[in-house]
Amino acid sequence: MEAIETKSAEEQNHNVTRAAGIVSIAVMGSRILGLARETAIGYYFSAKISADAFYLAFRIPNFLRDLFGEGILSKAFITTFIATEAEDGEEAAWNLTNRIFNLVALVLICIVGLGIVFSPTVVDVLAQHNFDKELDYTEHHGFTSKVELAIYLTQLMFPYLLFVSLAAIAMGLLNSKGKFGIPACASSFFNLSSLIIGIGGYYLFPIKEMHPVTGMAIGVTVGGIAQFLIQVPSMYRIGYRYRPLLSLQNPRVLQVINLIGPAVLGVAAVQVNQLTNTFFITSDSAWLTWISRAYRVVHLPIGIFGVAISTVALPQLAKFAAEGNTQNFRNSLSYALRLLFTVTIPASIGLMMLSEPISRLLFEWGATVPEDTFQTGGLLFVYAFGLCGFSALKIVTDGFYAYKDIRAPVIVSICAVALNIFLNYIFIFQQLFFDPRAVVFSTVLTVTLNSAVLLYLLRRKVGRLGLKSLVPLAYKIAMASVVMGVVCWITNGFIEQDLLGTEGIIQRIVNVFVPIAFSMLALAGMYKVLKVAEFDDILNTFKRRFRN
Repeated sequence: MEAIETKSAEEQNHNVTRAAGIVSIAVMGSRILGLARETAIGYYFSAKISADAFYLAFRIPNFLRDLFGEGILSKAFITTFIATEAEDGEEAAWNLTNRIFNLVALVLICIVGLGIVFSPTVVDVLAQHNFDKELDYTEHHGFTSKVELAIYLTQLMFPYLLFVSLAAIAMGLLNSKGKFGIPACASSFFNLSSLIIGIGGYYLFPIKEMHPVTGMAIGVTVGGIAQFLIQVPSMYRIGYRYRPLLSLQNPRVLQVINLIGPAVLGVAAVQVNQLTNTFFITSDSAWLTWISRAYRVVHLPIGIFGVAISTVALPQLAKFAAEGNTQNFRNSLSYALRLLFTVTIPASIGLMMLSEPISRLLFEWGATVPEDTFQTGGLLFVYAFGLCGFSALKIVTDGFYAYKDIRAPVIVSICAVALNIFLNYIFIFQQLFFDPRAVVFSTVLTVTLNSAVLLYLLRRKVGRLGLKSLVPLAYKIAMASVVMGVVCWITNGFIEQDLLGTEGIIQRIVNVFVPIAFSMLALAGMYKVLKVAEFDDILNTFKRRFRN
């Protein structure tokens, strides 16, 4: 019997690793396109004016998208859809999908309308006095201040919320059916659309006497539409058919609503912190742009590792929770965490070692100046400390969500947000540490604490999670990561010395990718010597994918 259970656990772990590998590759493509979009913004728009206004405007609908679309809404739908299909049958699950689609569309149309109307109020609340800076009326095509420009951009981007939330439901539906590739690729179409339209708009919109950054805003909305539409054919292939169903009385719809309602803060500590931080990081010019760019870079490994593993793990965890299979639930969660730490700890060290060269390669072009690179690199260094916390929070929260338990995440997350606001108030408003790094530090600290406390509470809820196996693994990862970090530091030092006095794209690429290549070889060698089984699983998955 034990042999059967061991084989079953190994098969589950293999399935998670295989699916996570697929999602990682797809997410990597999306994140790279996202970085390309950020590079374009840095090239065409000044960090202290147009870029600042765009990032503030984008934060408002994007916060709601992260909160409801890719966070609570998707998770609540996945767990309820799986339970409905298991208990009530496939037809009931399709009916639930239609009811949720229609309800969400109606609610979000209202929210988008209100958002457009009240954009001036919201922007005024979030923007500090720095955004009142006067702009040249002629140069900026009729806009006299950054606040005025930010309001205009916010109104253009609010419809994005509707389409990207529908895309999140589509992603949840496909993930529930074991389809991960297309949903993971969908965000690539968002980034590609916004990149192409944004660059085209920079050249075309001034001809029509419109601000050049208008293209970036319109690109965001069009990208949201593309992200949803690309998933529609896959939904049709798995059996979904649209029907105009709508009900607030259906028990399953109420179950989704009950999961969403009180869980706004429960699964969204990072997003809520990002929004509340906006109030503090508009205190000085370009802070918002620097922090947004640093977060975009750290978002790459979070997406490749944290989001990928979480995306694959949640449907499996929900299935085991619905079946009452606690042992398999524990095994799956423990393995997901081991897999996560195997890749995120070295990634953190790498980001710290190469924070400034990465920032220079990605952003120091056109309108971006060396000061922007220095500041973005410093913020990326601080963000790197929180990579494990950011990524683990997604998986641990999924553990609670699989059991439809949102009380603990709500309480812990509210405390984390309150602590984050308090620290920022002390650092920024009381000027104890008036520096953008203070804002990032408070976010990293509170998110990491949030993850640790939730993991402790989840262990109390379901029993031992096999976390003791993390201790020897952590020692191995730490040893391998230290060696990797030293190799990265030495390689980077030699390259910078050899290329001293030269400048250009080739030098910047060499400064980043050669240290990365040597570091990855050192890490792989150490993992092999130390016999890290999780690394072998990852390696075997990619070998199979390339053979296929």
